[in-house]
Amino acid sequence: MPGLGLGVCLFEKENTVNLNATLFAQFVVFFVLAMFTMKFVWPPLMKTLDDRAKRISEGLAAAERGKHELAVAEKRVQVELAQAHEETQKRVVDAERRAAEIIEEAKKHASEEAAGIMEAARHEAASEAIRLRDHLRDDVAALAVKGAEQILKREVNAAVHADLLNQLKAEL
Repeated sequence: MPGLGLGVCLFEKENTVNLNATLFAQFVVFFVLAMFTMKFVWPPLMKTLDDRAKRISEGLAAAERGKHELAVAEKRVQVELAQAHEETQKRVVDAERRAAEIIEEAKKHASEEAAGIMEAARHEAASEAIRLRDHLRDDVAALAVKGAEQILKREVNAAVHADLLNQLKAEL
């Protein structure tokens, strides 16, 4: 076993040298890779991340502006709706007032027309009464003449006694 122990010891010594050399080589490769990455990969990567952060912040700012504009537009819409409602109410009131005026004008016109019709009917009735009275007088005068003829048994000439008949009509 004494030979074995010396071989293990040599093996361990070679392993340690190889292990140190491997670690040193890996450290050099890592350092070169880190330098390469920091020089050529990291700046474009950071630029891309900065650009993206800038676009995100611009998008958030645009969203805030959009929210503000939406709030302003909603307020404007509310004001316009209130004005439209107020204007509609005014128009309804005006329409109701105008309808009442039209109704009153129609009533007044109908009353005037009814009064005119009644006045025309009164005049027509009065003229009809006068015409009927005149006709009745003529008929009574004719009946009186016939009655006088019967009483006197002779014919009475209406043309000869026209003045007398007119006086009789006037008395009736």
